[in-house]
Amino acid sequence: MVKTASTQTLRTGQKSPHFRLKGVDGKMYSLEDFNTKSLLVVFICNHCPYVRARIGDIINLQSTFKPPELQVIGINSNDPDYEGEGFENMVKFAREYKLNFPYLIDDSQDVAKAYGAVCTPDPFLLDMEHRLVFHGRINDASESGMTANIPIMENNIRKVLRNEKVEKDFDPSIGCSIKWKN
Repeated sequence: MVKTASTQTLRTGQKSPHFRLKGVDGKMYSLEDFNTKSLLVVFICNHCPYVRARIGDIINLQSTFKPPELQVIGINSNDPDYEGEGFENMVKFAREYKLNFPYLIDDSQDVAKAYGAVCTPDPFLLDMEHRLVFHGRINDASESGMTANIPIMENNIRKVLRNEKVEKDFDPSIGCSIKWKN
């Protein structure tokens, strides 16, 4: 595990990069498939303790905000040959945690590179026009064993839904580095 902080490549106001990826349910997904007021694209993986610590918070966000308000999309961009990763392990992870959002594989790693994602979890909050409004933390728990006190992402989703400006549009998330192919 290499602890990594997210960096900013995709800038606030920029359109989200397009993708078409396969989900653990066998369906193909793209941003255009979701007509919601906000989208939360989160780069996650199966083995990272930071993801495992925050996955319940991500599931709760999708439960709290129903479409048409929010759609969460999980993307796994880790090298599929890395231990514990790959499509079959994603299917197991989705079942184990009862994911209530699409979990997609980016086995080319092109989507992670286009977004500038470098760690897991690495969340990107988009508005209804798929423009970036916030890139950063799910909450204020910076270590995998910490309890969250401030629901950063939930607060920012509420601002987007009220057409309010997100004051701090980049608040680096912390997690394991994405496992890049050699």
